[in-house]
Amino acid sequence: VHLQESDPGLVKLSQTLSLTCTVSGDYIATNFYSWGWIRLPPGKALEWLGSITYSGGTWYNPSLKSRASIVRDTAKNQFTLQLSSVTPDDIAEYYCVRTQERTAAHDYWGRGTQVALSA
Repeated sequence: VHLQESDPGLVKLSQTLSLTCTVSGDYIATNFYSWGWIRLPPGKALEWLGSITYSGGTWYNPSLKSRASIVRDTAKNQFTLQLSSVTPDDIAEYYCVRTQERTAAHDYWGRGTQVALSA
């Protein structure tokens, strides 16, 4: 199973960050798995942002205060994170992950993509 994050380029402050994860070796609508996003801000701990289930249900970290949205394109086997109103606190390495629904273990990770902001 391989997950690949897109390169967001420079994101402007207060605008929307969009990241797409392309999955190969598995199908995102397969039973028993969900697909999500985790980030690692500099000097801080990993933070789970949100996930989308194999059936399309979504849930998010409440700390994001409704700024996050995850959608999927099953035809392309991709899922996308959109994070609105970005601030310097959103600077981080972003990872897409596959999660086993039974154990909540993140068993496959993308390599990560760095998000930087411009004024």
